[in-house]
Amino acid sequence: MRKFQGLARAAKRFASDSSGNFAILGGLTISMLAMAAGFGVNVAQLHNVKSGLSQAVDAAVTSTARDLTTGRIKLKDADNTVRAFLEANSSRLLAPGEKVVLNKVVVDKLLGTVEASAYIDVNVFFPLFGTSNRQRVSATTASLYSDKRIEVAMMLDVTGSMEGQKIEDLKKAATNAVNNLLKGETTPSGEPRVRMSLVPYANSVNVGDLAQSSVFVETKKSDRKQAPGNTEPKAVSSSTRPDNCATERKELYQYSDVGPDVSMVNRDFLIDAYSKANRDTPICPGARVVPLTANKDKLKAEIGAFVALGGTAGHIGIQWAWYTLSENWAGVFQKSERPEKADPEKVSKVAILMTDGEFNLSYFDIDKSDEAYNRYGKEATRTAAKTLCEEMRKKGIEIFTIGFKLDTAAAKKTMKDCASPDGVVKRYFETSNGKELDAAFQEIIRNIERLALTK
Repeated sequence: MRKFQGLARAAKRFASDSSGNFAILGGLTISMLAMAAGFGVNVAQLHNVKSGLSQAVDAAVTSTARDLTTGRIKLKDADNTVRAFLEANSSRLLAPGEKVVLNKVVVDKLLGTVEASAYIDVNVFFPLFGTSNRQRVSATTASLYSDKRIEVAMMLDVTGSMEGQKIEDLKKAATNAVNNLLKGETTPSGEPRVRMSLVPYANSVNVGDLAQSSVFVETKKSDRKQAPGNTEPKAVSSSTRPDNCATERKELYQYSDVGPDVSMVNRDFLIDAYSKANRDTPICPGARVVPLTANKDKLKAEIGAFVALGGTAGHIGIQWAWYTLSENWAGVFQKSERPEKADPEKVSKVAILMTDGEFNLSYFDIDKSDEAYNRYGKEATRTAAKTLCEEMRKKGIEIFTIGFKLDTAAAKKTMKDCASPDGVVKRYFETSNGKELDAAFQEIIRNIERLALTK
């Protein structure tokens, strides 16, 4: 205690001393405080310039990488593009007499990166002794670019439970997804970089003109087995084809994407009796499969005509989403619609699967038509869906799933199990209204681009 009292008395005497020694000490203290303040101002100034320059370089490199990815510029234009973006975004950082200098731009074609560094020689506010009145602030950043093509299959629910506001919400969200994914981007060769297919589903899938070469019409109960290839004599001709509906494959190729030259997809014999017994519910949805295309108007016209009616044979929709992405099916599509050969270095294949309820309708597992439907969901249907998803993922297809107002744990589990595992990006979405549905589609579109750059 005496020790602290002594220190207090000494401090008091020092504070009351008005001698010349104290004046000298006071002057030194004030000078040191001024230097510290000036140093602090300089540090803050340089920090702000550093932060702003880093953001400007990052924006320039990211924008250039995006333009390389989308085909808007060529590799030889990268330097000028970075420079233009940098100049446009850095002027606010510069004081009179200062300029931003682009030190280097490096495009690594092997790694698929754009790297740039830049600096500014800053006129500091308080030049201090021993330091220059100009301090160099530099920033370096890199971004990935990709010349990958992107193929996206969008499977959409047009079943009876979607009637009313829900189908309108879906039309809006799906249309926005088409607009944002297909922005007229091209590859360096001028071909579309991004293409999308559309697979509406209900009691079955309406495959339109593809039916002639890919769907085997069962005409009797004994036909309810593995379908023949489309070149075999048993394949049914268009003159006897009642519609363009497709149900499931059966037996060996049920969970395979082999082409219809090996085995066609069945149109189950019992679907007609099922439809008649269920108040003539349409065998096919009116909306048809649209193969891969960059034609936004074509996709949006089909979406705009959606009518909600029928049961939820979601596994059949998943099946056809896969086929529109599979190189094994190239032979039945027009040249511009053909899926690319699977190569993760060159093409990113993605499926977006959407439903508003539990999968409740299937044909492969029944002996009579009244066994096809269970409004509370069918285990066989859910298992078929998850098996198809698993096989798709094995082939390198990224799967995103969206549940829209799902009200059962089984429905949620099916969609979650179908999705690729969450990692860098989110793959499974639960939505409860139109706004959330639209937001889910938009996040998926952004994530598709991120995966194309990072995988």
